[in-house]
Amino acid sequence: MDNKSQNQTKAIKLSSTMEPKFTGIGTTDTGSVRSINQDSYYVAPEGHIFIVADGMGGHAGGEEASKIATEIIKTYLLGHWQDTIESPQLLEDAFIQANQAIIDDQQEHPERSDMGTTAVVAIFREEQLWCANVGDSRLYRLRGETLKQVTEDQTWVAQAVRSNAITAEQARTHPWRHVLSQCLGREDMGNVDLLSLDFQPGDRLLLCSDGLTEELADPIISSILSSDNDSKSIAQELVDTAKDKGGRDNITVVIVTVGIEK
Repeated sequence: MDNKSQNQTKAIKLSSTMEPKFTGIGTTDTGSVRSINQDSYYVAPEGHIFIVADGMGGHAGGEEASKIATEIIKTYLLGHWQDTIESPQLLEDAFIQANQAIIDDQQEHPERSDMGTTAVVAIFREEQLWCANVGDSRLYRLRGETLKQVTEDQTWVAQAVRSNAITAEQARTHPWRHVLSQCLGREDMGNVDLLSLDFQPGDRLLLCSDGLTEELADPIISSILSSDNDSKSIAQELVDTAKDKGGRDNITVVIVTVGIEK
């Protein structure tokens, strides 16, 4: 298990008469340039599992990889939800299963041998909110008007920024900004980033593919996400604004609102 899961912030505890409620809405768009959508997403009706995956490796390959990842992760989580295994391990195992399923598909279909996908997942289980990530699809948390990028991109430029080799501003236009250091669909997938998130009623979470963040800087995302509009309208505005800025890639967003039930 990734060492990050060992030093996590516990989720906020609510009153015994109040239960947290997570409500999600998702949308995906091909964008203004691509002819096919290689993104996939899933929002559990029960409000406890949220997934975004962004495929790569040619039209058929990328689309298939993201679908496989989303389906396997969802199915594995639902199938083992009541097990005694801790949530970080459950998430890691789900990603391992998805990675192997994509590799198996590559072997059965050599024409898709270079396919892969990113994946970012949030789950609410045993009164805690957990996130897992491989690649550069992101999870943000909006609290009030403060937007925080929770996940770290697993890309060459993100590593370069963290090591101060380039600036964050340079990273936005760097020619290697799309080069992933990890993805699903590789024998050497590496570690899954795992972390717990503190949450409060009124928070909004945003899971998204890089088709959104490639076009919109964080201040624009924050401005739209903090709107008083309903989540469905906000999700569509994020997509439309990214398309207006160029829409060079597929765009997928899942918005999760934290509420309470008495």
